[in-house]
Amino acid sequence: MSKIKKRWMQAILTLTVMALGALGMIKLTESRPQIQKQQVTAPLAAVRAMEVRTAAPTVLVKGEGTVRPVKQIDLVPQVDGKVVHIAPSLINGGQFSKGEVLLGIEPEDYRLAVTLAQAKVKNSESLLRLAEEEAEVAKEEWSQLFVDDAIQEQKPTPLVLKQPQLAAAKAKLDADRADLQKAMLNLERTRIKAPFDGRVEKENVDLGQYVRPGEKLATIFSTGSAEIAVPLEDESLRWFHVPGFTQGQGPGALATIRARIAGVERSWEGRVVRAEGKLDEQTRMVRVVVWVDQPYAARPPLAMGLFVSVEIRGHEIPDLAIIPRSALREGRVVWVVDPDGRLRYRKVEVARIDGEQVQISSGLHTGDQVVVSHLKTVTDGMEVRRIPSKEGDPS
Repeated sequence: MSKIKKRWMQAILTLTVMALGALGMIKLTESRPQIQKQQVTAPLAAVRAMEVRTAAPTVLVKGEGTVRPVKQIDLVPQVDGKVVHIAPSLINGGQFSKGEVLLGIEPEDYRLAVTLAQAKVKNSESLLRLAEEEAEVAKEEWSQLFVDDAIQEQKPTPLVLKQPQLAAAKAKLDADRADLQKAMLNLERTRIKAPFDGRVEKENVDLGQYVRPGEKLATIFSTGSAEIAVPLEDESLRWFHVPGFTQGQGPGALATIRARIAGVERSWEGRVVRAEGKLDEQTRMVRVVVWVDQPYAARPPLAMGLFVSVEIRGHEIPDLAIIPRSALREGRVVWVVDPDGRLRYRKVEVARIDGEQVQISSGLHTGDQVVVSHLKTVTDGMEVRRIPSKEGDPS
């Protein structure tokens, strides 16, 4: 076979192999499954939401303060002398009853003064009777001397009738009686009595000590009632009645006082009675006074100086919703998830902010889903995925 013929044969064989390979590639390509194009969906933003429940609760305004006595006085003598009696209750923390003699001053000098004053009164009474008799005799003599004379028509002068002497005797008796009353009063003042049921805060007197009028011997306070001055923001006073300060009539709002004393949690009932004279110039707060009756009636007592928490029961707010503070957005707006799963802006009216709770008086209804979580980017109407909140949502 010639060389030319061999070359042609090789060329034809090569082309045949290439054609078969190309045909096989086409068949493989046609038999491969087609890749389907899919549209990628962006994930929805997840939000935590709580279900709103409205009610008509009583507003509780909370505050704190220190218990102080309603009545507190310094025990001071009104006469001088040596102390001869001190009641066992006249010690720091001692308890006494109204009318109890707390302290006695030596009375002998004052008893003598009473005796002398009584003698002067008796003498003045005798002199007055004598002056009255002399005046009567002078009047009788005038009538007898001038019975037939024309001068009888003239009235006798006061001096003739001894009226000045009579007036002087009466004045002397009144003065001596006043001295007797003063002497008896000074004698009574040697026994210093308790003006009310109370306790001793501190005392500074001993037996045998010479005391003078106005000298401070002890400080005592009444246990019949106590009061707590509670500083509150001016806005808080719109929710309860303060006699003489807020609108309305009748007694002030009821209050509950709580404290821990002697290892026991105790509570007492009280009532708002007034607001103090002026706002605090530094804090701009109003000090509301809560009164508690018989703070020492139970044990342990509501002791003076105790720091307590106070809950004042105010008005009822209809359809009130309570949400966490984290759910309130700027501009008094909340985010609500509607039934279609879209986030909506909702304007609300805030009644009060109490710690981490916000009380909403209008704008929310029972069943609304309020968002309590935060999102970086939010638009009104955006679709979201709701996750039940741990804050009061059982779903």
